[in-house]
Amino acid sequence: MLIAAIIGIVLLVGADQLIKWWAVTELQPVGTKPFLHIGDLKILDLTYLENDGAVFSSFSGMRWFLVAVTAVMILACTYWLFRNRKHSKFLTLCLTLIIAGGIGNLIDRLFRGGRVVDYLNVKLFHFAVFNFADCCVVIGVILFACYLFFLDPRQAKGKNEAQPSEVSSASEDSKDA
Repeated sequence: MLIAAIIGIVLLVGADQLIKWWAVTELQPVGTKPFLHIGDLKILDLTYLENDGAVFSSFSGMRWFLVAVTAVMILACTYWLFRNRKHSKFLTLCLTLIIAGGIGNLIDRLFRGGRVVDYLNVKLFHFAVFNFADCCVVIGVILFACYLFFLDPRQAKGKNEAQPSEVSSASEDSKDA
């Protein structure tokens, strides 16, 4: 399971960096290319953008802070992945996506002057320009939240243990009456 996660991380980071290389070499000179349009409805364009901040350009210009936060997040998720590798394939998937996305953007921050290459521009509604690594992190975090709130075996075990004791105490109360 752990080997599959490591292979997944390597493949996702490789895909992210390959797409960013394409964006730098092919998309940067033209700026924007139409990508997904249905008739006059523009859904998605490929737009070259360099972002020196985080989500919606927050923390713009704070390269080393963002490097540190990303590195800590990657290390925490890696620790959790190694610690819980046998618990759940779903949890492993969540952490693999988060780690891969974090590494993809960390590579940019370290080797592209603190700027992350973004290229996915949602035109259907006004939204930020983002990249594949961002998608990995966001999907991983959403799935991780679903795991914590709905699938975590420790929570399910706690709920199952609480119910029998409530039933036994209710039956004891009925005996006393």
